[in-house]
Amino acid sequence: MMGAAGGVPIGAAPATPSAAGPAPAAGEGPREAPLFRAQQFHNQPEESHIHGFLVRLWDGVRRDTGGLLDVTVHARCGDIPGSDPEALRMVQDGRLEFHTLMGGILGKAVAVTEMQGLPFAFRDHAHVFAAMDGPFGRYLAEACARSGILMLPEATFENGFRHFGASFGPVTAAADLAGRNVRVPDGEMFRDFVRALAAEPVTVNIRELYQALATGRAAVQENALVVMQVNRLYEVSRFLSLTGHMWSGFNLIGHLPFWVRLPPTIQAVVRRHARAAAEAQRAHTKALNDRMVDELSARGMIVNQADAETFRAALARDGFYARWRARFGEEAWAALEAATGPLG
Repeated sequence: MMGAAGGVPIGAAPATPSAAGPAPAAGEGPREAPLFRAQQFHNQPEESHIHGFLVRLWDGVRRDTGGLLDVTVHARCGDIPGSDPEALRMVQDGRLEFHTLMGGILGKAVAVTEMQGLPFAFRDHAHVFAAMDGPFGRYLAEACARSGILMLPEATFENGFRHFGASFGPVTAAADLAGRNVRVPDGEMFRDFVRALAAEPVTVNIRELYQALATGRAAVQENALVVMQVNRLYEVSRFLSLTGHMWSGFNLIGHLPFWVRLPPTIQAVVRRHARAAAEAQRAHTKALNDRMVDELSARGMIVNQADAETFRAALARDGFYARWRARFGEEAWAALEAATGPLG
């Protein structure tokens, strides 16, 4: 079950904070045994654009707490059956301390977090992070806390804007998807978005996506460019159609009862390193995405620019935005529009 870094059994109970006294000063060196042990999952391979930054984050925390908090990082959700949805359940019930998860899947536990992925809500990467680093991010974090989940909005990691990859030909307009099987992650907004385009959503987790495309279970996938590259989706999804229809990121979440047991001094160290790691990862991943079209083209993908206005028009005809506004409620919608401007 263990992924990249090994570690203790999931959900192992930490010792009480008083067991080892106050944390040593930075640079004093690690103690013989950690006061708190924990695990961090993410759903990408070790060579991905997220793994190394999470390792750096928790290495820094281990160093600056003198070894009092020891968190190991596990790629591909530690190879657990069920991938992200199961990891989310583990965070909720305390079997897992930390995870990174997109809002669309986190929405299964905290509905309003799906707003992060509302189609065509954000202009660009800077717009997303201004929202998450401000009142909108705090609103989502407060909603998560009410469900027993820690969210650190200052530690929102980048994945990228999502585009379509198809096996049958280029997607030039929304009508090209009509009747097609489109793979989506396990989030209701993803499924509703695809249905609004007259296509059929097929829910497949990231670990099984390559096989689903290779066998024809899905004819289309939609992902950030770096995800297409690191998961080799260019081998089974030849046509890349650029739409930028949704933003997708990795929220750093955790089991809130574990977090509140950490002394404030350790929480402050985690927040400091989480922000630094997220800022570095955002810049790194944006640079990757900026050059990824050329790299995917060099790997054989045939690239076209789709007409995004046809997608917006299809959503408007379907009543997509009105439906999700009613589902989220006026308070949540107002929090989103305060960051994005009017939607729909």
